[in-house]
This record gives sequence, C-alpha cells and structure tokens, in this order.
Amino acid sequence: MRITVFRRLMAEEFGSGRAEMLAKDHVFSGLGGRTVEEALGSGTPAKEIWRAVCVEFEVPPERR
Repeated sequence: MRITVFRRLMAEEFGSGRAEMLAKDHVFSGLGGRTVEEALGSGTPAKEIWRAVCVEFEVPPERR
C-alpha cells in the first residue's frame, strides 16, 4: 500500500483533521508504542500501520 493511499484511507475514516492529529499524537501498542508518523519514518509498511489503526479503532472489516 502506498503512503498516499494510507493517508486517503485515514482521512476517509476519521476526517482529515482528526486523521492528521491521530497520526502525530496517538501512540499505538500495535506499532510498538509508536505513532503513525514514527512508524512511517522508521520504514514500517503502510499496510501494517493501517491494520494497527483498524484494530485500535475497531474499523469495520468492510472498510479495512
């Protein structure tokens, strides 16, 4: 998954403002205690990050 696709999915699910805030501020246990931005910066695949976001926020399967 491309980062642009990941960011689009985040914005569609949470709204652009909240998605940006979550990416910068929310620490995910599924990402080893990192934020989305930290995980992206360390090279974690966007698809893996999206899965962690979906688990954390209980995104329904049809939107994963």
